[in-house]
Amino acid sequence: MADQTQPKPETTAFRLADPEELGRTMTDIAQRSQRIVQEWLRRQGEETPHPDPLNIGSAFLEMTARLIANPVRLMHAQLGFWQDYMTLWQNTTRRILGIDSKPVIEPSPSDRRFKHEDWNANEVFDFIKQSYLLSARFVQDVVKQTEGLSPETSRKVDFYSRQFIDAMSPSNFLLTNPEVLRKTAETGGENLLRGLNNLLADLERGRGRLKVKMTDMEAFRIGENIAVTPGKVIHQNSLRQLIQYTPTTKTTLKRPLLIIPPWINKFYILDLRPRNSFINWAVSQGHTVFVVSWANPDETLAEKGFEDYLQEGVLDSLDAIEAATGEREINAIGYCLGGTLLGCSLAYLAARGEERIRSATFFVSMLDFRESGEINVFIDEEQISLLEEKMSKRGYLEAEEMATTFNMLRANDLIWSFVVNNYLLGNEPFPFDLLYWNSDSTRMPAKMHSFYLRNMYRENLLAKPGGISLLGVPIDLSRVTVPAYFLSTREDHIAPWQTTYYGARLLRGPVHFVLAASGHIAGVVNAPGSGKYSHWMNDTLADTPEQWLEGAAEIAGSWWPDWQRWITRLDATEVKARVPGKGKLKPIEDAPGSYVKVQAN
Repeated sequence: MADQTQPKPETTAFRLADPEELGRTMTDIAQRSQRIVQEWLRRQGEETPHPDPLNIGSAFLEMTARLIANPVRLMHAQLGFWQDYMTLWQNTTRRILGIDSKPVIEPSPSDRRFKHEDWNANEVFDFIKQSYLLSARFVQDVVKQTEGLSPETSRKVDFYSRQFIDAMSPSNFLLTNPEVLRKTAETGGENLLRGLNNLLADLERGRGRLKVKMTDMEAFRIGENIAVTPGKVIHQNSLRQLIQYTPTTKTTLKRPLLIIPPWINKFYILDLRPRNSFINWAVSQGHTVFVVSWANPDETLAEKGFEDYLQEGVLDSLDAIEAATGEREINAIGYCLGGTLLGCSLAYLAARGEERIRSATFFVSMLDFRESGEINVFIDEEQISLLEEKMSKRGYLEAEEMATTFNMLRANDLIWSFVVNNYLLGNEPFPFDLLYWNSDSTRMPAKMHSFYLRNMYRENLLAKPGGISLLGVPIDLSRVTVPAYFLSTREDHIAPWQTTYYGARLLRGPVHFVLAASGHIAGVVNAPGSGKYSHWMNDTLADTPEQWLEGAAEIAGSWWPDWQRWITRLDATEVKARVPGKGKLKPIEDAPGSYVKVQAN
């Protein structure tokens, strides 16, 4: 006779929290909460918040008026939504009865919010998931199909609609997240207490404002386990230190290499760990590498403008490199905003008849700001004026304000995933060097930031010959004739690759444009040994980015070796390796220097 014993269904073990420990925890939470509220109230007395600082209300009011003017379109969208919803009800009923049915809607393969098995295996949570996805699609369709909105208003409404949709995801709430419910049952609710402690700690760190902890901030030390490529600071001024790295080859290329990172972030994104450090790799390829390490400015640098970054950041570095190596001509790399500054430097030098930078490489850099992506949502006239008012009181842009802006561009990855992990699951963030760097924010001088936002983002004057002048020289990018290498990334949410492509076409020298997979950081920091993202190349610089991509060939792996081949084809002359301090400039301190260690908080 066959064994009739059925396997017992898997059950979740419930556990009760210790009452004494619970009491101590709640007392601590009450005391910390009181301090946080007092700090928040104090800050409110010091600030005069604008009732609508992001200028959202007027945008949604305009959209509502447009929808009312065309009710038929809205009715069609609602009918489609209800038809899908009724199909979902029917399919869910079939699943409960044991009949297979296909989902009405599925999340994107890249959407990590619904990876837990219960979102598919459990009929209730599958219904919740699909119901949310249908509602999200309905809202987005209505917003996108609203006619008559200005491009600026349409972009703003679309962006903040998605922010709302992301915030309302069932994965963000205790009772509608199966993974959180299971963890709560297994721990007797201890995960929620730990999560509350994590929330209070983040509020304390933000002095009443929520500052989500993305990684274990104690796991990393600059100069000890990140930013460890050996070198020396050989020059410094009020805005930057200049680092020269120690060679690892007997000979190096004759032309030194200067890397200009953005001052929105710190340079060590290019020197996180030896295995993924572009700086370390470039040294190993025979470059004499110099890197600008920007100051983290406070009110004493409030009057530093874009011209000062040109003079003290680039021009002074050219003189320092010549003193250190005897070489007047260099190769240069600019990353993001550092690439915008590099473009300005090239145009400035061209106008003066100087060819000290003999090749230029642009990492995800915009020179033409015609379509600068979703960051434009934060750069309308009302918001810039409000920002200038706030900066005028402090002398600088708060680091947290810029960090929050960039995090909102990828809210699910950089905000809500940590809310779930830290506050609902009660986990400690995982030690991750990239997220440590992302959390190590920088301030920006008021004068520089206002000039940059208005002249580049708002007016796109850099793309116009003579549109801006720096140090008394009209800037005309069409006068730049040096060879240029443009590296852009396909999923860039900060510098859209189509926009960087139009910037590449402003230059008049030979341009080699390369498109890498992934985004603004991962597509750049993609070492050859990682086996990750591919890249696309096309030797013809077509009229439009779409035409260029159509004729491009996809190549597996990192673009770094292609860049090395490109730069050595320009000039492969070698000299004896240069050791920091052997020239006219003596070392000030070991790399990575002291400027990079100054934190905004």
